[in-house]
Amino acid sequence: MQPSPLALPCNAVDTLGIHRIAPQDVAYAGELGYRIKHLGVARQTESGMELRVHPTLIPERRLLANVDGVRNAILVMGDAVGPTLYYGAGAGGSPTASGVVADLIDLARDIDAGQSNRIAPLGHSLDALRELPVVPMQQVETPWYLRMEAEDKPGVLSRIATLLSDQGISIEALIQKAPLEGQTRVPVVVLTNRAAQSRVDVAVQAIEALATICGEITRIRVETLDG
Repeated sequence: MQPSPLALPCNAVDTLGIHRIAPQDVAYAGELGYRIKHLGVARQTESGMELRVHPTLIPERRLLANVDGVRNAILVMGDAVGPTLYYGAGAGGSPTASGVVADLIDLARDIDAGQSNRIAPLGHSLDALRELPVVPMQQVETPWYLRMEAEDKPGVLSRIATLLSDQGISIEALIQKAPLEGQTRVPVVVLTNRAAQSRVDVAVQAIEALATICGEITRIRVETLDG
């Protein structure tokens, strides 16, 4: 069977799981006023479509940040109405089956009516949506959460700030815990402003190369959901 010419290839959506999220990331996110959620993001920009799935820091005041358990939610941003949230059961036999059957019925009705191209996301026909370019993840700009382990020595934070600044990335918030007795390493958490992944990659590589930084840096995107 040939794939549908209207379907986007699966590899057009960048995906990242939660395997690198540690309990301390959840705790630090809370200290900064955020919660971590696994989001699927589809956003139309001047450069094309952002299509991505990954763990994300969301401000804890947002309704989407408070969706827990087996519940799922979809946040839709409208030009006139603004943000609207659709919330309900999203896991388990009956809720999942209900959603699948409803989709199949909608598709069958459209095909029967000769309108298989009638419904499309983001205000485009499916043909037009397929023609929109997908923005490479290296170009997607978001704020970032960075967690690293550093030697407890003078000048470490200023060096980190300099390497971020070299890539045009400023620090919005920072957490550094005082070392416990006998400790020589401390966790450092940085919340940055908006930056493209390409610039963050360069900055992180330079920071990880410092003799005072131990191991890899954990990176999580941040979504403020303001627009």
